[in-house]
Amino acid sequence: MNESRFHSVRLDKDKCVGCTNCLKRCPTEAIRVRGGRAHIIDERCIDCGECIRVCDHHAKYAQTDPLSDIERFKYRIALPAPSLYGQFKHLANRSLILDGLIKIGFNEVFEVAEGADIVTRAIRERMRNATPEHYPFISSACPAIVRLIRVRFPELISHIVDIRQPMEVAAMVARREFCKKNEVAPENVGCFFITPCAAKMTAIKNPLAQSKSELDGAISMIEIYGLLASNMKNFSLHTERATATAYGVGWANSGGEAMAVSPEHSMAVDGIENVIRVLEEIENNKLRDLVFFEGAACTGGCVGGPLTFENCYVAKSAVQALISGSDRVHPDEAVKASYLTKYNLQADRPITPNSIMRLDDDIVEAMRKMEEMESIVRSLPGYDCGSCGSPTCRTFAEDIVRGYCNKMDCIHILKDQLKIMAQKMVELAKTTRE
Repeated sequence: MNESRFHSVRLDKDKCVGCTNCLKRCPTEAIRVRGGRAHIIDERCIDCGECIRVCDHHAKYAQTDPLSDIERFKYRIALPAPSLYGQFKHLANRSLILDGLIKIGFNEVFEVAEGADIVTRAIRERMRNATPEHYPFISSACPAIVRLIRVRFPELISHIVDIRQPMEVAAMVARREFCKKNEVAPENVGCFFITPCAAKMTAIKNPLAQSKSELDGAISMIEIYGLLASNMKNFSLHTERATATAYGVGWANSGGEAMAVSPEHSMAVDGIENVIRVLEEIENNKLRDLVFFEGAACTGGCVGGPLTFENCYVAKSAVQALISGSDRVHPDEAVKASYLTKYNLQADRPITPNSIMRLDDDIVEAMRKMEEMESIVRSLPGYDCGSCGSPTCRTFAEDIVRGYCNKMDCIHILKDQLKIMAQKMVELAKTTRE
């Protein structure tokens, strides 16, 4: 079955100089350098945005919706990620940002942090009836981590929480409540997520655990930051729009979800390379006491997303300061039990493994290619230097088997061959003179 793919992470070939920074940092080995330019393998890309961070030439970027896209709808609802609050130092009240969003063109605002509150209670209800074989529950909040598991850890898919992401739940609740309150048709209402990362944009355009996203688009925090900041100046707060709990807002930082969902026997890990190491431990059954695992692809959590404006550590501190003075009402108390039945919070289709890692659909041919690949790997120097345009010697061998390149693309093998040819030319010259 062919899977339609949308990727927010894009490559600007005119800016690419063919360096290997992105090649070495991609967690799913989705990048190759061929012909002096980087190429992204769509099937492997998980839109984590790591290549955006490390590209000194800004040749990688994230495609999101422009703010003008909200004009497609008569009524527009902004759904700010809780990490948006961390972009503003010394923020006294979240409602300042929510009012600012109204000023820049939205009719209504609904906090994704409130969606996180609802998801928190839903997950906790699910965990109450769980047995040890279900452990650990793996958070589905970070789409990049979910896609990483599909590619590299398919055996852990069954552990991913089958509750929709907070942004999806927030959009579902916001649209229904707005339509009911204002007596308008749902098709006239557009819900737009204010996103800190490319992975969320991809999750909207190409969702995994549901047939269709509840959102109509995603707008980068970087795009709206300047406009929002200017509209927040010199105006008084007339309404108290912020209704999410401090726990919901805390989802912006790494560890915030785990603290809300399962403060005991849980683990929160940020930074995709760190997440990979822990997932390997889980896969090898070395963390048997772990009940809940929260993984974030970005350093610091969502506050460290590649589409944020503020330094992730500054933003993390700002979020922490914002919630430290708030009432610590837990979502179990703040969220009405009726929400769990009133809204369809469960994912409506299973997450499936990404089969791109297979060498061939035919098992016999796949085994033959695997043997050929292993033979090629043994003949390579094992430096993993990336000079061939593949991230490692093993991926280089795989690319050869797939017919994308040949062994002479390895500069070390090429150098050895040139030495042999040079020696033969010397010997030939001597023979000719004699």
